[in-house]
Amino acid sequence: MNRREELLDQVVDHVREHGLIGLTLRPLAKAIGTSDRMLLYHFTSRDALVTAVIARSEDRAIAAVDALEGVSGVRAGVNALWRAYQTEPLHACLDLYVQAAATGLIGQEPYLSVVREANERWAAALRRYLVRCGAPPERVARIVTLVDSSLYGFQLDLATDRAEELARGVDDLAAAAQALADQP
Repeated sequence: MNRREELLDQVVDHVREHGLIGLTLRPLAKAIGTSDRMLLYHFTSRDALVTAVIARSEDRAIAAVDALEGVSGVRAGVNALWRAYQTEPLHACLDLYVQAAATGLIGQEPYLSVVREANERWAAALRRYLVRCGAPPERVARIVTLVDSSLYGFQLDLATDRAEELARGVDDLAAAAQALADQP
């Protein structure tokens, strides 16, 4: 692994622990044992670094979804996916994505193109997973649209709602996803 990749992994780990909001180069560099000049040498700008962090975090999330075993049925698959969202590495990756969205980074360049491509790869990973759980390939894209957007909403609600209420809501979502999968 080259030095840029090592630094990127260190930055991703730091951001996952401390957050993206308010990230500045000097304190970040100090926290990971380098200088802000070295970060700029390897990434050219803060924007380029944050873009790389978002993409690398998405890579980790996709790898985690790809590693999930398929379960019997879309409903069970959605519930298992929700449980995986509550554990590492998915929990931190999703939190980072939400922070980037909350700061408005995702809707503007240079982030927009990178995030759009990462979202396509994320949706493809969810499609592969739900097909492993029995979703029909011809309907899986529609199921992913419903499940992905809804689970992000449930992820945001974690801060305010009780876990058991969210689990019931997720199971209702899972039942709806199963109904889409079962349509003739």
